[in-house]
Amino acid sequence: MKRITSAANVRYKALLKLAHSSRERRKAGLSLLDGIHLVSAYRDHVGMPEEVAVSASASERQEIRDLLATLQPLQPLLLTDALFRALSTVETPTGVIAAVRTPQPPRATEIGSCVMLEDVQDPGNLGSILRSAAAAGFEHVFLSKHAVHSWSPRVLRAGMGAHFMLHLHEQCDLLALVRRFHGRVIAASHHAQRSVFDTDLSGTIALVFGNEGTGLSRALANAVHDVVAIPMPGKGESLNVAAAAAICLFERVRQLQSGRQPSDRRTG
Repeated sequence: MKRITSAANVRYKALLKLAHSSRERRKAGLSLLDGIHLVSAYRDHVGMPEEVAVSASASERQEIRDLLATLQPLQPLLLTDALFRALSTVETPTGVIAAVRTPQPPRATEIGSCVMLEDVQDPGNLGSILRSAAAAGFEHVFLSKHAVHSWSPRVLRAGMGAHFMLHLHEQCDLLALVRRFHGRVIAASHHAQRSVFDTDLSGTIALVFGNEGTGLSRALANAVHDVVAIPMPGKGESLNVAAAAAICLFERVRQLQSGRQPSDRRTG
């Protein structure tokens, strides 16, 4: 490992810029992964990082040493704990950070079942939805132009590696996508009268979820084939969008695994 003790080091300064500037990350086409789990997930599903930095104290931990052994011949930076704290974006530094090439999705010509997200703003919500989408077997997620940046450090932490199992399409015109989608488009809204549990979610579908506060835009709601709600017999007015997405995604999993769909097979 290359020991770094000065903040003036060129490689360290480059990492510091990435850590504190989303503009710099976009310009460089790089993302920062903070923690063993994310770095391992990238290595397993994508490839080798561009740069790795570890703190002096973390370098003594066996799990860190085991990870670094899998990244050879990459030469990690060994930072003083103070330098690493300035680099990390979490309150309790994990001890390892990697700069990685941000994966680019394939050109979306004709796609299968997918998730579309309109203006989801909260990083934790987006990361949680990505975890659910990956776990439910989806491959493509499309985000509108005003959605939170999916490769921000907070979204990456919340996604827990799901980013590297999905194709993430950002800055999308969802209305245009809906109009040319070769399948059924089903949106979730707590205003809908029809239950998601009474809706056929088999076949090629796009599941659409809206902004945390305002929900779906009127234009998008009018363009989909069906709008469904999650029954709530309790006193709550609505569900968190990440929770709602998980319920809908895994209702599809349940239907596909059971082989029994609701009797109402209306397509809109």
